[in-house]
Order: sequence, then structure tokens, then C-alpha cells
Amino acid sequence: MENVEGRLTKLALNGDQRAFAELVELYKDKIYHLAYRMLNNRHEAEDVVQETFLRVYRNLDRYDDKQKFSTWIYRIATNLCIDRLRKRKPTYSLDAEMNDQEGIDGYSMIPSDNVTPETELLLSETQSMIYEAIDSLPVKYRSVMILRYLQDLSLQEISDVMDMPVTTIKTRVHRGREFLRKKLAPKM
Repeated sequence: MENVEGRLTKLALNGDQRAFAELVELYKDKIYHLAYRMLNNRHEAEDVVQETFLRVYRNLDRYDDKQKFSTWIYRIATNLCIDRLRKRKPTYSLDAEMNDQEGIDGYSMIPSDNVTPETELLLSETQSMIYEAIDSLPVKYRSVMILRYLQDLSLQEISDVMDMPVTTIKTRVHRGREFLRKKLAPKM
């Protein structure tokens, strides 16, 4: 895989549009899943994918071929997600009653989202509980846990992506796991 990435990035650097298109094909789903898990919003995740590839294209000449391409592109996508999370307005509880209408909460304002049988099959109860728990993590733990367990990156790769020492990554993974263990213990 690394040889293919290296060859494609060199070709793309020389202006080969097909090589860049192949890089997009290789990473678009991975970047989407990363962004969706971090942002929990399909539209924002799609925007992050587009912005990631736009930045990759614009800055391809800055890519250091001594590092893995996957590390570089994951760093770009992760930073874009973190930026979006920082810019978000505070969220409000759906359980809270609306000020001007007694007995009506936020849930009644959400349009119906019919789940297909295929989607139900793909998302088991356990998986949903784990995703909810990951979503409730603070951003600094959430991004590390997603990269480690959902994107299956090594600690060194996460260190490269996040531009942090491996020891910091290890600490965050450990604390994130502890948080998840406490959160999920009563449910499992």
C-alpha cells in the first residue's frame, strides 16, 4: 500500500490528475468515517472530506515523502474536524422543556428519521452504545480514540497525525479507555 501511495503522490506532484483521483478514491471513505465519528453529522463530515482533499491538492508540494501519506492526510482531516468542533455553538438538551410551550421538549421538534432494516442490521445495540460513549468523550480523547480504535492507527501514527509525543497519545488512550469503561460498565 505504501508503495502505491508513494507512486501516486509522486505522479500527482508532477501534475497527473488521474493519480490524484486514485488517491481520493483510496482515502475518501476513510476520511469520511473519521470525520463522521468525530463530528456526528453527515453533512459536516462530507464538507470535511471535500476540504481535506482541497487542502491536500493545494499543498501537495509541501508533502514530505519521508512520512506516510496516510499520516499526512489524517492529520489534515483531524485538524479540520477539531476546528469545526471548536467553532460549534453550545448544544442544548433535547430533554429540556421549551420555554414558551409547556410539556413540549426538544424530541418533539426532531423530524422522523426512518431507519431502514439494512441500517438496523449494521448497527447493533452494543455498537451504538459504544459510539454514544465515544461521542461523549472530550474532544482531546475522542479524536485519539477514533484514530486508534475506529481507524486502527498505531500509537506512532496517531502521534504523527496529532503532532504530539507518543507518551501523550498513550496517556490519552488510557484515559479515554477508562472513561469509556466507567461509562459502559453499568450498561453491559
